[in-house]
This record gives sequence, structure tokens and C-alpha cells, in this order.
Amino acid sequence: MTSLSHDIQDKLKRLTAFEKIIAANFVVYIIGWLIANFSSVSRNQSLAWLELPKEFSEFIFKPWTIITYGFVHIGFWHLFFNMLVLYFIGRSLSNLFSNKLSLNIYFLGIITGALAYMLVFVVFPNGILKSTGPLIGASAGVRAVLIFLCAYMPNYEVRIVNFNIKLLYIGLVFVFLDVVGLLNSMSAEIPSNSNIGGDIAHLGGILLGFLYATQLKKGTDIGKGFERIMDSVSSLFSKKSRLKTVHRSKSKGKTFAGHTKDEFVEFNKQKQIDIILDKISKSGYESLSKEEKEFLFRSGK
Repeated sequence: MTSLSHDIQDKLKRLTAFEKIIAANFVVYIIGWLIANFSSVSRNQSLAWLELPKEFSEFIFKPWTIITYGFVHIGFWHLFFNMLVLYFIGRSLSNLFSNKLSLNIYFLGIITGALAYMLVFVVFPNGILKSTGPLIGASAGVRAVLIFLCAYMPNYEVRIVNFNIKLLYIGLVFVFLDVVGLLNSMSAEIPSNSNIGGDIAHLGGILLGFLYATQLKKGTDIGKGFERIMDSVSSLFSKKSRLKTVHRSKSKGKTFAGHTKDEFVEFNKQKQIDIILDKISKSGYESLSKEEKEFLFRSGK
């Protein structure tokens, strides 16, 4: 039994950041299913404490929902397709970018989708969102990472069945489908049956992913502020004392204009990756030399 426990823990440690997010989504789905099947609560209300309300006056009493709504799925196929896309996009992002940057894009997409949803209700309280319920689903975050990748390296080609297609065209297809979906939802005879809230959140995630990519190509990481906030929050739960942290810094010694040797090496590595990614975005993956491809492959491990 102990061996099995260690084996499970070892496998969990090997999961990538996005694989852990996918696992968390399935766990939350199962919890909602159990609540609905073993209590008097309906399935639609089983995870209400995690769903994002459209009214800001209600949201201020449930601020955590600006993140947690992205882990709530009522329909299994809604969950399955979101996680399927996230799995493949997550693998590409994890190979090309740091975990922190990838997670910044995903969670900022979730947050931007939520803000877009609430903003539209504030501006039009008796308008298109009047008949909709709380916001749920990871689609805004999934759209953010997908569009980020498509905008950052638009000429990179992926294999679909028997032909190659540029990421640019994949991104345009998703944007087109979401715009059409929003227009159809707005013209629906029964607004409550439409997914207008989800469509608005999708476009919020798309906007975030596009802006993140365009700014990063200019050398600006717009997620740094969010990253610092998350680092501050995670430090509250860290078991390491400040004394240990200071001691470790002293033992390494500062070089290269105040940075440790490891930090300097990591900086140079990331700059080389950025140069290769920029080359891919301009000329495609096949324009890389054998050495550049091997370097990119090793960096992704």
C-alpha cells in the first residue's frame, strides 16, 4: 500500500502545470456530480459557490469566483473538449515557454473573460445578459493560450490529418466561430438557451491572448504584475523561512551585475529561445537549423 502511495505521488509530481489543471477540472466535475447525486441539490446548483455571478454586487462577496469559475463544468462534453484542447496547447507552451509565463496567460485569460462578462452586464443590465445565469467553464483561459500561440508564431505549421496548416489560420477559425456564436446568441429567440455569456468570455480570453503575444514580441511581458501577485500569495504558504532564503543567496554569491551565475545562464538561455521563436514566427519551423531545433527540443525537456 505504501509503495502504491509513493508511486501515485511520484506520478503526480511529474505532471506538467497544465496537466495538473486538467486533473483539477476533472476532480471538481466529479465533486459536483457526487453532490448532485447524493443530496437534494440539483446538478446546476451543485457548484454554485464556485460559479461567477454576473452582478458585481454579488461578486464582491464571492471574489474567488473570478478564478474558480474556470474549473466548473456541468456538461461532460463541455469539460472534455476544453481539456482536450488545453492538453495539446499546454504541451506546446510547456516546450517553448516557462511554466510561469504559460500559467500567466491561462489565468489572465480566465480573469479577462470574467471581467468582460461582468462589464457587459454593468453596461447593459437590462440587455443581452439579462436572462443568463452565472459564468462557468475554462473556455476563456483555453482561448487565451490558443490565440497567444497563434499570434506569437503565426507561420508555424501543425500537422492535421494529411496536411499542414499554419497557426494563424487556426486562430482565425476560432475567432470567427466565437464571433458568429455571439451574433447567433444575441439573435436567439429564447435568450436563456443561448451561450451569450460564454461567447463574451471567449472573446475576452482571445483579446488577452492576442495582446499578450503582440506585447511579448516587443519585449514586454504584460503578465509580470500578475506573476508577482501570485508569487506573493504562494510565499504565504511556503514552508521555507526567510533566513534560509538569505543563506542560500549568500552561498551562491552574486556575479554578473548583481545576478547569480545560475540566473545569468537562465537569462541567456531564455534570450536564445526568444530569438529562435521569433525566427519561427517569421519564417516557419523548417527555417531553423539542425542545431536550433536540437536546442529548442532540449530546452523543452
